[in-house]
Amino acid sequence: MVNNNLLDEMAKILEKSNKQTVKQKKIIEVAITSFAEKGYSNTSTSEIAKKAGVAEGTIFKHYGTKENLLLSIMVPFLKDFFPTMADELFGELFNSQCSFEEFLRALLINRSAFLTENREIFQVFIKEMFYKEELRNELLPNVLAIGSKHFIKVIEVFKKRGEIKDIPNEVIQKMLITVIGGLFISNFVLLNKHSVSENEIEEAIFFILNGLGQSSQ
Repeated sequence: MVNNNLLDEMAKILEKSNKQTVKQKKIIEVAITSFAEKGYSNTSTSEIAKKAGVAEGTIFKHYGTKENLLLSIMVPFLKDFFPTMADELFGELFNSQCSFEEFLRALLINRSAFLTENREIFQVFIKEMFYKEELRNELLPNVLAIGSKHFIKVIEVFKKRGEIKDIPNEVIQKMLITVIGGLFISNFVLLNKHSVSENEIEEAIFFILNGLGQSSQ
């Protein structure tokens, strides 16, 4: 199972990487450790520079801002590791015996716990995605393609069982992503909450089931 703490996973990947200079690698190592220990918002670039043994201007020269420093860690990680994360997630949550409702509940509870653990990283990532077109163009197509592959397989199974309406897979997928993404972005980013309640998860499930579930009539 993938570790729920993204910074821990990023640190493991960094240990095997040879893509940075020695100085950059030290900056990133210190940044990951500091973000994990104190939180992203409570860590300053001056503190990172001091612990890394470099001038703060060196960080600005290489990364520009603290947000860009975090993204420089996240983007390569997501490109390299997201396929494995998606495979493990869907492999863990989906089995041939579960119902559509059970799958949805397991997915929402799992991702809620994951984003609670990585809330500050998620906030920075979403905000930067809104403002940086190049970041959206670099990551979104790849992430959506990988996620789509798994969602389509799951949708097909439940459609064959008659648990989901027989409408195009792309429409169902878009609805699911809109509701689930909206739930997490509104709570963790727009409202700056620390978690999503069980009641909110159940409301989202009810909404999806009544929009996609087969009528008993």
